[in-house]
Amino acid sequence: MKNLNHTQTGRREFLIKTVPACALTCAFGKDIFGMIPGIMQQETHMFDQEFTRKLTYRQYLQSIHRFFIEFAQAAQQKFGKEETIALIKKMATESNLERGEKQAQNSKDRSLKSYTRMFADTKSWEPMIKMEVVEDTETAFELKVTECIQAAVFRDANAADIGYARVCWGDYAWAEGFNPNIKLVRDKTLMQGHDYCNHRYVWQG
Repeated sequence: MKNLNHTQTGRREFLIKTVPACALTCAFGKDIFGMIPGIMQQETHMFDQEFTRKLTYRQYLQSIHRFFIEFAQAAQQKFGKEETIALIKKMATESNLERGEKQAQNSKDRSLKSYTRMFADTKSWEPMIKMEVVEDTETAFELKVTECIQAAVFRDANAADIGYARVCWGDYAWAEGFNPNIKLVRDKTLMQGHDYCNHRYVWQG
């Protein structure tokens, strides 16, 4: 029995040292991990285990924004609504300017077409946003957004003013960061209670 165990151990070591793991898996399937104890079998830490709870898109966004909304509302009570909203807008402007600049660095050029290309495939934004392209030329690109999960989440929390400052306000800086010649013109947003958002990007170069 001792010799048998020694032989089996020797075979395992030989396989481990000489046969690539992918070849073993192809040959024996997942059973290879039972045949060769210890190969690629590392216990997953509880923090790294798969999150099994199923969430809707709405629930996911609610969980992301809940603390920020509560914090901003507390700040409004402490420092006043106007000052708090101004600070949120300032943060949104700075972060989105940087976002636009980084996007420009990874683009082939800084044209209006290059910037708005990400919005052209409207279906790819669902189920977070439902929108349609109203105009698409060399000098103007307009989107009509009829549903936005961000607006729904903030409005359901009675925090539309906070949502506008955090989510919507930065759109102006995002375009500017990509190219100062691109200007966003907009006077309607779902966040503010309108029927739709009218994002119109105009080339001023």
